[in-house]
Amino acid sequence: MQVSNPNNVKIYNLSAGKSLPDWLSDRKKRSLQKQDVDIRRRIELIQDFEMPTVSYCVKVSNDGQYICAAGTYKPRFRCYDVTQMSLKFERGLDSDVVKFQFLSDDYSKVVFLENDRYIEFHSQFGRYHRTRIPKYGRDLAYHASSCDLYVVGVSQEIYRLNLEQGRFMNPLVTGASEVNCCEFNPVHQMFACGTGVGQVECFDPRSRSKVGVLDVAASGMQNLDLSGIPSVTSLKFRDGLSFGIGTSSGHILLYDLRSDKPLLVKDHQYELP
Repeated sequence: MQVSNPNNVKIYNLSAGKSLPDWLSDRKKRSLQKQDVDIRRRIELIQDFEMPTVSYCVKVSNDGQYICAAGTYKPRFRCYDVTQMSLKFERGLDSDVVKFQFLSDDYSKVVFLENDRYIEFHSQFGRYHRTRIPKYGRDLAYHASSCDLYVVGVSQEIYRLNLEQGRFMNPLVTGASEVNCCEFNPVHQMFACGTGVGQVECFDPRSRSKVGVLDVAASGMQNLDLSGIPSVTSLKFRDGLSFGIGTSSGHILLYDLRSDKPLLVKDHQYELP
């Protein structure tokens, strides 16, 4: 695929561009890239990078070598090797995947949250174990230092499954009837979850106590013309202090942990989560 950049606008031409034969050695490919500008600027596409009907979630492994996707129909899980630019393997699943999470740096350990309340653990050879949670789940997050898997869903409780001991621990309790999303801060490991009443509740995983509540609807959306209280549907940390929140009304809010006022409010104009 050829890439051009006129007036600082990138244009991708899928039908043009030079390709290198597979039988060339890596040393010869590097030599050609140094000599030819067009070869150096080209972008290679991953083969069979698609799903038959729809893909629910796509994630990149922690080592950056694999891209994994879950989709349907039929429910399946695909892993793509970035270095080989091709599909590495594909697995069929019993139910559609709501979310999945890497437990290792590569694809060798993965956990799936399925829409029939089952949690499946997979290793390199396939399914290793499966267990069930009391209520339907919507998101999950893994705390590596304690080996705890946090699962949120249609309940005020946040289920904690310890993977070292192999049993459920005492759950965390939120102030809402349902929780839509959750995330661990990558720096100080604070656990945050977005609820259906427009709040973000934060917990300290060391003491399992609530450390703060951010009312998104009251702090950043009181001047907007909304029919009801929007729920928090997505949450993502950028660093130790900055994070973004997405709502069911189609708004994006950027926050600093030290303030309850948003740094920026962006409306996507289509009123979708």
